[in-house]
Amino acid sequence: MKVGFIGLGAMGSGIAANILREGHELVVWNRSPGPLEALKAQGAVVAKSPEETLTGDALFTMLANDAAVSAIGLDGPLLDKAAKGLVHVNMATVSTAFAKALTEAHRARGLGYVASPVFGRPDAAAAGKLTVVAAGAREDIAKVEPILTKIGAKYAVVGSDPVQANLFKISGNFMIAAAIEAMGEAAALLQKGGVDPAVFFDVLTSANFNAPIYKIYGKIIAEQSYDQAGFKLSLGYKDAGLTLAAAKEFEAPLPLASLVHDHFLAAMAAGWGEKDWASLAKLAADRTKVATS
Repeated sequence: MKVGFIGLGAMGSGIAANILREGHELVVWNRSPGPLEALKAQGAVVAKSPEETLTGDALFTMLANDAAVSAIGLDGPLLDKAAKGLVHVNMATVSTAFAKALTEAHRARGLGYVASPVFGRPDAAAAGKLTVVAAGAREDIAKVEPILTKIGAKYAVVGSDPVQANLFKISGNFMIAAAIEAMGEAAALLQKGGVDPAVFFDVLTSANFNAPIYKIYGKIIAEQSYDQAGFKLSLGYKDAGLTLAAAKEFEAPLPLASLVHDHFLAAMAAGWGEKDWASLAKLAADRTKVATS
């Protein structure tokens, strides 16, 4: 299959490399040239413009937000250059409102559109161990499913309307953020009482909370290792906003989401946008007057 790929950040680069390993012809484009050379060395063709990535069977995009997708023209002008029968697989975490607009923009041009956000950090992307969800028309998903099933360890179709995959992703990220908030508050209480959070997380993630989210973020919180961002706090803040927007759209009161969003806002105001989103836990430590590095 001839596949285009736009968006070679920490996540996109790993996914694109895995597509190459599966033997597909890959054409890549990115705003910054750095990641392009590594993929070119692995056999990818470097496009001179985004238009060149739309000439094959499918286009995969992994961009930061609604604005980044729109800036390239994937909600309008760029789609006019797409090859007949192309299926666009959008892996970005976008708002439900924008997801609806994207679906309509592709439909109006006779193009396939699949929303397929992923769960996992860059190391999981590189190892092909992401959790991948997808929603869209059955025929569109069938065309790209051979790739979607190979870039992750878990794959699920969650609906026939692309917006359903985005709602799935937004809800999942809300759960992760809420877990980070809870772990941060627990760690602050423990430290105030003289208990080592590292021991606490080691014990509980071996039993009651034996899950990757608790293991990964419990370790980061215990070590206060927030500077090497696997997922930036600014992106978590964006996703918290998407949660509240979806809650308003679907008339679903989410009081915990409002609290978490406010804490993300406070962390952004403190200048922590480039830190890992686990640094949300530092707010709890600061409120509790616990010494942090």
